Order: sequence, then C-alpha cells, then structure tokens
Amino acid sequence: MPDSPALNPANGFVDELKKALPGTCRALFIASNPDDDTKLRRFAEDMESSFAEIGIRFSGPSLLFRETQDDCGYLLTHSDVIFLCGGHVPTQNKFFQEINLRERLAGFNGVVVGVSAGSMNSADVVYAQPEEPGEAVDPDYVRFLPGLGLTKYNIIPHYNQDKDWTLDGMRLYEDITYADSMGHEFYVLVDGSYILGRDGGEELRGEAYLIADGSIRQIGREGGVIAL
Repeated sequence: MPDSPALNPANGFVDELKKALPGTCRALFIASNPDDDTKLRRFAEDMESSFAEIGIRFSGPSLLFRETQDDCGYLLTHSDVIFLCGGHVPTQNKFFQEINLRERLAGFNGVVVGVSAGSMNSADVVYAQPEEPGEAVDPDYVRFLPGLGLTKYNIIPHYNQDKDWTLDGMRLYEDITYADSMGHEFYVLVDGSYILGRDGGEELRGEAYLIADGSIRQIGREGGVIAL
C-alpha cells in the first residue's frame, strides 16, 4: 500500500479489506517515528476518511507512539485492524523493538496493514535499504535488522517512484541494492501492489520484481496473483 491517504483499489486491495474487516472496527495506528505524533495523527485522520469512503468506519481510532507506549498491550488487544505507518525504517524498527511488538503481535487475530516502512519492517529479517543522505556510505549503518516476522519476504515499496534515485553519489538500486542482494531476495513492489498473508499462506498481488544475487527480473504483473 502506498504512503498516501487514498486507498488504492488496484489488485483487489479494497475488496480484500472489505472481506477482512467489519463495517465498524477498532483501528490502531503505530508510529514510524514515536516522537512525531503530528504526522501520525494526520495519517490516522486521512485513513479514517478513506476507509469511510469504502464503507468501513473506525470507532475511536487509537494511536501508539511515545506517550502511549506503556498502554501498548491494552491498545493491541482492543484493536481489529493495526496500521504500521510509513517513515524511516530504522527509526520505526527501533521503536518496534522497544515495545516488543513482535512478541505482542504473536497472539493478534485481526488485520495488520503495513504502509511503506511498515511493510518493510514486517519481515522476519528486515532489509533497511539506505534512504537518507550518508547512510549508503556509513560503515556503521546496519542494513539487516530483526523484524516482526509477519511475512517471510523482504519488501521494498515504491519502485515506480524511486527506481532512478541516487544516494550519496550512487544509484539507489544498481549500485546499492543490487550489491546488498547477494545471498538475499528482495520483493520490489510498485504502488498498488502488495503481499497478502492469510491462513498461513502468502500471495503476491500486482506488478513486482525480484532482486536477488545482484540482478532483477519481473515476477508479477498488474492484476496478477502469485502464490509464494
């Protein structure tokens, strides 16, 4: 799902939400930066409006950030849908570890929606693709981090937006990500594509590419469904 207030109906995403969620549900938004609740509140408001447009209403959406992290257990158990918001992957990952989110989500039976960085941190072992100036050349920047274990696959979103980006004088994909893929597999998604996990299985929906061992190939197309 793209980091955007509008719900993208491509590849059955909205249809899947309607099937998985009741008409009125309890929503929890977990921050990417726990110390920036302004962005979190704005995103929650946008999502509440967008979900109302498809007939799903939130009953008092809750926010999980620095000021509310002590209530994490209560908030999780009183939620039907959880949003892992977009932002800086390592910053969000650190917060997730601080609140022991992986262990707390182990018994959660609702719907989890990973948005941008949230989808990346959903992996068992997260690939934190460098994104801020200095990260690609910093020898201390950690590119692989413990994740939430919600998916077995490393997701890199927004390929249509950032495939031609440069960072620290290098091409983000050809010079950085391809090299990092030696011995790894990265599932690279365009906006509107996603991985759906359900009943112990996972499906790739929409246009996607696989980067592995220094090369890239297309594995999914718009409107397509691939069992992983």
